[in-house]
Amino acid sequence: MPRRTKFNPKIDANPQAGLSARPQEQLVIDALDELAATNVLCNSAGRGQFAIEYARRYPETQIHCSFFDLYQKDRTIAWLGDEMPPNLTFLCESDLPSEKADLAVVFCQKSGESEFSREMLQQAHDRLETGGRLVASIDYDEDQWLHGELKKMFPKVTRRTFKKQGALYLATKTEPMKRPRDFHCEFAFRDEGRLIHLMSRPGVFSHRRLDLGARALLEWAKIGPEDHVLDLGCGTGAVGIAAALRGERVIVHAVDSNPRAIECTRWGAEKNGVADRVTSILNADGTAVARDWFDVVLANPPYFSNYRIAELFLATAWKSLRRHGWVHVVTKAPVWFVEAMPEVFEEIEANEVRGYWIVSGRKPDFHQLWPRQEAIEDDEDE
Repeated sequence: MPRRTKFNPKIDANPQAGLSARPQEQLVIDALDELAATNVLCNSAGRGQFAIEYARRYPETQIHCSFFDLYQKDRTIAWLGDEMPPNLTFLCESDLPSEKADLAVVFCQKSGESEFSREMLQQAHDRLETGGRLVASIDYDEDQWLHGELKKMFPKVTRRTFKKQGALYLATKTEPMKRPRDFHCEFAFRDEGRLIHLMSRPGVFSHRRLDLGARALLEWAKIGPEDHVLDLGCGTGAVGIAAALRGERVIVHAVDSNPRAIECTRWGAEKNGVADRVTSILNADGTAVARDWFDVVLANPPYFSNYRIAELFLATAWKSLRRHGWVHVVTKAPVWFVEAMPEVFEEIEANEVRGYWIVSGRKPDFHQLWPRQEAIEDDEDE
């Protein structure tokens, strides 16, 4: 049984925690003396420690560090506070910035999504000037996969391994890629007889297919003809777009912290003719969601983060729902939700659909339950 944590909408009470760099970033930080450049592009495996250290050591260099999750970017900025180097820019966009660079650094994870890493490497190669250097690292000292991918792109790759830390690779761009790959994927599924078209990209949940959990959520959810629906963690937009198509006056707000998810949802809304009724919002903490406005909240929270994101989803659902509105959460692990949701919702029920569980709850009158409304408002003001 998962450990219960106190229900608290605050997403990060201690932004100073976890200061040490991830192994793959530390490897490149240790090699900084041989990586002098004028314009640097990079991503981050943690809180941008490489970009911060580089910016401080080389104040004349311009560094653009890309995050692909708004929470990670916001957390990093909060941690830095007033100590942000003036030559460093943090970004949260669908792709690496288009500016040319003479140094590009890509951090990969042993457990990461291979297609996303391939696309980051390809984009980094594209942004490099001829003669520019690419540095890639991974938190696995016996790596062969990343080495193989780099050898497809560069005529010569220098490999350094560090026991129990990871592997570091250096290469120089000599010519453009001959056959760059398009990683976008279009697919379709049916909901209540309607064919719905979607687009996905690496890094977006359930890339290239409809997640069965989303299918289960759609089969269970009842959407009224004029409902206002909140799709939390929208991913490709499958759930929100399908909800909008169930009634000509249904309004949907789709929220995600991944900019690629927002891009995919907007594409799908346009493709399926509901762009005027589906609004996509890049947001990581629920503050961009209207209060007391939605009739239904549909949520498919991730399983990692020790239920921190699940707590945030429930807090956002409670704040955003009208009285007697319903929240439906799809999960493979229903126990935590069944225990947590009675603190703030009533009429809790859990139903098995397609091997998943849909845990549902109804928002009561404000004065009947949960005197911690003021606590949520205090959190938003901070």
